[in-house]
Amino acid sequence: MTYEQFKDACFALALEKGCESAEIYSVTSDGFSVNVLNGELDKYAVERSKGLNLRVLFEGKSGYAYTEVFEDPEVLVNHAIDNAKAIESTDENPMQGACEYPEIHEKPNPFVDLPEEEKIRLAMDLERDTLAYDPRVNRTEYCSVDTGVVETHISNTLGLKANSTERYSYAVLGPILKDGDEEHCSFAFKFGPEITDYAGIIKESVENTLLEFNASTVDSGEYRILLRNDAAGDLLSAFSSMFFAERVQKGLSLLTGKLGETIASPAITILDDPFEADNPRAFDAEGVPSVLTTVAENGVLKSYLYNLKSAKKDGVVSTSNAGRMGAAGAVTTAPSNFYIVKGEKSFDELKAALGNGLIITEVSGLHAGLNPISGDFSLIARGQLVENGEIVRSVDQITVAGNWSAATCASASRWAAESVRRRC
Repeated sequence: MTYEQFKDACFALALEKGCESAEIYSVTSDGFSVNVLNGELDKYAVERSKGLNLRVLFEGKSGYAYTEVFEDPEVLVNHAIDNAKAIESTDENPMQGACEYPEIHEKPNPFVDLPEEEKIRLAMDLERDTLAYDPRVNRTEYCSVDTGVVETHISNTLGLKANSTERYSYAVLGPILKDGDEEHCSFAFKFGPEITDYAGIIKESVENTLLEFNASTVDSGEYRILLRNDAAGDLLSAFSSMFFAERVQKGLSLLTGKLGETIASPAITILDDPFEADNPRAFDAEGVPSVLTTVAENGVLKSYLYNLKSAKKDGVVSTSNAGRMGAAGAVTTAPSNFYIVKGEKSFDELKAALGNGLIITEVSGLHAGLNPISGDFSLIARGQLVENGEIVRSVDQITVAGNWSAATCASASRWAAESVRRRC
């Protein structure tokens, strides 16, 4: 069967068997990946995959079934109905009906369509130029280029028809530098049209690695800190689930009951922006039209992030934040482009204002060292010691600990001043 024939058959069978509605979420992807090591291909892959997820509403409950083969729709429908029967929750599970979508303007990404040999040459040239950039560059741990096209289709028996095509490309570079007895590796990446910015990605990756040389710890104590934008982005991403309405409704967020209250410094404004130029989308994983959501404004909590189910429960409209962990996944909540709005001061101005303290350039252990429910965190960190507004040396073997809410109230003005745009 073709996709359209299979879809129509599933819908007809689902309604015939007593389902209130049925929905198909289909994803087809074509991907290319290459990694270069010592001037030779270390990894080379061309992949094509497709998957289809049927969701039915049967007696008010959602049931899912997944397939990669467009055959025997009755088996898929029966499986979805059986899964719905096993659900004990009585929550309503609405589906999006027919609607219009905002116009999306994606940046051109011609690199995706280049012949494979040209993409391989880019990776080869990237490694060659990295090795020539600095005599301390000994080799690369990885030098990879990935591109692909992902097509998503969402349709249901309520008239919904949502289609999108995402074209992506990114390069990741991890040089290994050796200076005396010390050897370290760090990384940098570029995505979209910026992938051909050889000089930028090489400079950033080498500078990140150089930060790890001649590092030592500092005495335990309380320090004024400046969180670099990527470290702040990692921290915000790790705590993003506290803004999910479904977690608030279950009492699994420290933001429960705090709408309209001050939760951070007045310097903090947090947006969920599906129209952000580097990664725009017209709809979420339920086909709900994208909307810009101000989550926090000048430190005040303005909104949670909703999908259709959590929005129905609170009597509000969805903020277009339904997500899925791939085509086989059930509907959950997920941010689109979730970030802290850029402040007015430059990094150098912030460093001068810091005076004496630490610049945190990297945090690790995010999955084990923090609790998104309580907001507590204790993370391994690296950074730089600052004295009188100037960087003195690199710092490692330190732990940054505290509470997310307290941290944003106390020091958000410092770590918000650079743009934090991390796709969550």
